[in-house]
Amino acid sequence: MNAVPPVKAEMIVRNARITTLDRQKPQATALAIAEGRFVAVGTDEEVMALAGAGTQVIDAGQRRLIPGLIDSHIHVIRGGLNYNLELRWDGVPSLADAMRMLREQVARTPAPQWIRVVGGFSEWQFAERRLPTLDELNAAAPDTPVFILHLYDRALLNAAALRAAGYTRDTPNPPGGWIVKDHRGEPTGLLLAEPNALLLYSALAKGPKLPVEYQKNSTRHFMRELNRLGVTSVVDAGGGFQNYPDDYQVIEDLHAAGELTLRIAYNLFTQKPKEEVADFTKWATMVKPGQGDAMYRHNGAGEMLVFSAADFEDFRQPRPELPPGMEPDLEAVVRVLVANRWPFRLHATYDESIARALSVFEKVDAELPFDGLHWFFDHAETVSDRNIARIARLGGGIAIQHRMSYQGEYFIERYGTKAVERTPPYKRMLEMGVHVGAGTDATRVASYDPWNALWWLTTGKTVGGTRMYPPAHLVDRETALGLYTKANAWFSNEEGAKGQIKVGQLADFALLSADYFSVPEDQIRQLVSVLTVVGGKPVYGDDAFKPLAPILPPAMPDWSPVNFGSGYFKPDREALHAKAQASCGCASSCQVHGHAHGRADTTATDDPRGFWGALGCSCWAF
Repeated sequence: MNAVPPVKAEMIVRNARITTLDRQKPQATALAIAEGRFVAVGTDEEVMALAGAGTQVIDAGQRRLIPGLIDSHIHVIRGGLNYNLELRWDGVPSLADAMRMLREQVARTPAPQWIRVVGGFSEWQFAERRLPTLDELNAAAPDTPVFILHLYDRALLNAAALRAAGYTRDTPNPPGGWIVKDHRGEPTGLLLAEPNALLLYSALAKGPKLPVEYQKNSTRHFMRELNRLGVTSVVDAGGGFQNYPDDYQVIEDLHAAGELTLRIAYNLFTQKPKEEVADFTKWATMVKPGQGDAMYRHNGAGEMLVFSAADFEDFRQPRPELPPGMEPDLEAVVRVLVANRWPFRLHATYDESIARALSVFEKVDAELPFDGLHWFFDHAETVSDRNIARIARLGGGIAIQHRMSYQGEYFIERYGTKAVERTPPYKRMLEMGVHVGAGTDATRVASYDPWNALWWLTTGKTVGGTRMYPPAHLVDRETALGLYTKANAWFSNEEGAKGQIKVGQLADFALLSADYFSVPEDQIRQLVSVLTVVGGKPVYGDDAFKPLAPILPPAMPDWSPVNFGSGYFKPDREALHAKAQASCGCASSCQVHGHAHGRADTTATDDPRGFWGALGCSCWAF
């Protein structure tokens, strides 16, 4: 057994199938926690020797237990401010289902509030293989504003949203965007990125905002949703309209109140063209990388370093060429960052953009050595072997996301099936010695669900079912899990502190609804956590483990889609709920599993008789 004696455990989990991702001890059945860290990992007999009178002992029921998942690229701080306002179509299998959800929310939403469907889905996931028409939106919501953001390419606004946002026949097209108008010159409700998505995001920003107290509640619900999926840490990549320090006050207040249930390392994202050097120079006097604690800490700069270096990731449009002035703009910022020893990340979709940025990095490194500074590219869908080698020589990394799972069909349409086989070439990156970590880039495009990302890494499929990558380009399930845990600690400068079930590391883990390593490949997407623990404290529980986690107050406002089941939709899990509700003799009055009835934010156990029966339920609905 690996242990730190002498110690009495505060929590012990036994009878588990533990994947540790520790090469010295890859498997175990039990773990012990004290003072927020793992203090023992081994067999049940070995670990139970550390139990004392006050030890909480949890029987895992032979479930798979993994290190807490870490998302190395997500916009959780910005996303949390609005989560309670959003109707999520993530994972919804048909447009008919999506429109039913929309109509139900229309009936709940009071004026002048909007209904927002903000990313996380693709038309390819729907059985109908299409988006709703504007006529369908107007029929479903004649008076309630509806805004739907689809990937990086378009937004749909019904007539009520057009009026609320103030778009008229006289509204000009912004640079890189198109307000589509009919033959009379009136806006139709279709906004297109060509290729700049700023038009889409600025339209979204016109909607009503939540009061600060509601934003705190909203952020807590978004964190709980991520906890439900087994996520325990994130690296926040900043974002447009996310100004520092003003827009960080909500997350800092939650941290001060001890209400964070995710570990958050945050990057600072410059907000105005030609003011980037001033931003980072000012911020370098205000905050230092690593400042904070294990729950909330500063992580450096990016993903936007300079606006002239930002390429656009809309594969329905031709690749944009970066302007000639990009190199001096980027060099000036990178010099400030390296001189202040700030880690940094840079958004880059295309190999051509990466090549030009690397020339800047190599030039700065020759005069101001990076010397172990953690820096990396985000996305890198079309990066070449030549540029991977250049990244490796500079000690850099690449944070990949499952964006191609949502827009692979568009990439194939433009570039062909051969080109899509290595977009991005993540297995090749690993072979060439680059630091690689996985994430989602949620919430405005791809979904925040880590299991969809793990499914993509191991199958190479789009959410529409298109298989993009040949088997030789895929990684196995354990490697994929490593990219979502241990490897991601590098991206927040926390190597060795988390990402494994290992003595001395932070006690973050997830107990899964089914075995990630043995379920059929398409069932990976249906996984959730039944117990998520951060620093030795349960932050989410379901099934028999539900009483272990604190109760979260209802979402605010009371008409929030979150209160009616909005979240990542897991079809197979929802089928179990429907079966329970239809056949359970005790219905919602059952004290044991009544919480599952009529709720889309809880999950039925894979072995309900074993768990619920042990708790005293006599209805045996399954």
